[in-house]
Amino acid sequence: MNLVNLESVSHAFGLKPLLADVSLGIEQGDRIGVVGRNGGGKTTLISIISGTLRPDSGRVTHTRNLRVGMLSQRDEFDPDMPVKDIVLAGRAEHEWAGDAAIREILARLLGDVDLASPAGALSGGERRRTALARLLIGEHDLIVLDEPTNHLDIEAIAWLAGHLSRRRSALLVVTHDRWFLDAVATRTWEVVDGTVERYEGGYAAYVLAKAERARLAQAAEERRQNLMRKEIAWLRRGPPARTSKPKFRINAAEALIANEPPPRETVELLNFASARLGKTVFDLEDVTLHAGGPGAGPLVLDHSTYQFGPGDRIGLIGVNGSGKSSVLRLLSGTVTEDSGRVVRGRTVRLAHLSQELHDLDPSRRVLETVEEVRKYVQVGKKEWSASQLLERLGFRGEAQWKVVGDLSGGERRRLQLLRLIMDEPNVLLLDEPTNDLDIETLTELEDLLDGWAGTLVVVSHDRYFLERVADRCVALLGDGRLSMLPGGVDEYLERRASGTALSARAAASSAAPAAVPAEQRQVGDGQGADQAATAGLSAKELRELRKELNRLERQLDKLGEREAALHADMAGAAGDFTRLAALDADLREVGAQKETVELEWMELAERLEGQ
Repeated sequence: MNLVNLESVSHAFGLKPLLADVSLGIEQGDRIGVVGRNGGGKTTLISIISGTLRPDSGRVTHTRNLRVGMLSQRDEFDPDMPVKDIVLAGRAEHEWAGDAAIREILARLLGDVDLASPAGALSGGERRRTALARLLIGEHDLIVLDEPTNHLDIEAIAWLAGHLSRRRSALLVVTHDRWFLDAVATRTWEVVDGTVERYEGGYAAYVLAKAERARLAQAAEERRQNLMRKEIAWLRRGPPARTSKPKFRINAAEALIANEPPPRETVELLNFASARLGKTVFDLEDVTLHAGGPGAGPLVLDHSTYQFGPGDRIGLIGVNGSGKSSVLRLLSGTVTEDSGRVVRGRTVRLAHLSQELHDLDPSRRVLETVEEVRKYVQVGKKEWSASQLLERLGFRGEAQWKVVGDLSGGERRRLQLLRLIMDEPNVLLLDEPTNDLDIETLTELEDLLDGWAGTLVVVSHDRYFLERVADRCVALLGDGRLSMLPGGVDEYLERRASGTALSARAAASSAAPAAVPAEQRQVGDGQGADQAATAGLSAKELRELRKELNRLERQLDKLGEREAALHADMAGAAGDFTRLAALDADLREVGAQKETVELEWMELAERLEGQ
């Protein structure tokens, strides 16, 4: 069934045409990812489809009684309204508490948020998750999402992808997260030069199909040029001899990558990095670090020893609040360790891209801002000018002469990153470098980093970017150590699901004393913060414990389902003694896991009761 139909739709922003005579439709069950450059018209397109924006011309038709849910990039809440009222829209407690789907959404997105707190007290990330939870709890025929993964960590993004894949609603999503696109989209729309190009499949299929279109277009152009040359030759020499056209049988995918070199010449870059850096970059020796300074805030590192070597390309993973940014600040020297020692190599030239935007003069031109650092820089074997690098990162033509004060957040971030690279560091610390970057710019940044020789430590929730630029992953799992993950992001998600990875705050909470003197305990309903205080826990720590309890409950449900399935399989294999033995072994293993999880659940439940 057709849900939305666009006929000859055009729309402009000022003098700039964003959409020109676009016709397309969305069917029931469609799962569409929208890609394109920042400012190219993606948000305009989905706003017109959702009905929140009227086009300059053309016709937009919705099916009767269409229920559209839209997540925009701006979340407007009454600052005095409690989060609970915003998300649950007046539902009675027995109604939402008895709905497993609603409980899961709240646990996954708002497990660390006090639902009784006013919206005005929320951080930017909490506001975003609140808006997303409100949308997902509702019933919709079409869900329209504009950058839904902003402010979500890797675990939450993986959950959201699974949740959306299970829903029956049609989906239209704008995102720069390429892993997320591959996980949820079955079709891809590219908004480019006022038109919408349509492709089957997610991001990977879109890239291959676009490259194949380019190859076919190039082949067609070559045939046209050959024909023109033959015609000119005929005019000069007379009719040529008869010839037969050659016929080619090629594998399209192999033809596309046959002459493509590997992304990085790892050995060559490592040798170059070693020559520039020497043997020592960062050595952490028995380091203890708290996120809020010595002895303050959650414990991030506890007598941890780790070595960052020349040419290492490391992705640092952990849940929000695990202390990733604190580790980067420790390496950059902006914070000091509580105890232990951080040894920095004498040849280290460090550049640190933090999540804050600063050090940019709003009155300067973009090109001037970069050239004041350096006019030329060596990346790998090639020398680039400031103007060439600006063009690679999306500042084309007149954009290089824009005033910095007129730039968007994403443009300022690109400019800040480029200034760091122009300073020719040999160690790069990148904290969420992909924020506000479109896919085309991301691919240029990845290509640029491929040719950059040095040590790279990157924190990012963009899984595709992380796996693309990093050669190995290191995680903060709440145990006070930097843990190697040979299996990368997949291993991290498995360890989170199994309960072997906590945030720094949750780990600190579980390490706190479980009992308090009886005279300090509070009795009665709705103790909230009073009960947290008697147990030695802050309200934040109490929310972390509740989130962990919810996760253990979900794990118990899964183990129970697995146990029931094994019993059913054993009943069906009554005459096969070999299979029965194998099933019995599996059943015992599941039973042991269930017993362990139940014990953890009971311990946490006792702590929450303020024992």
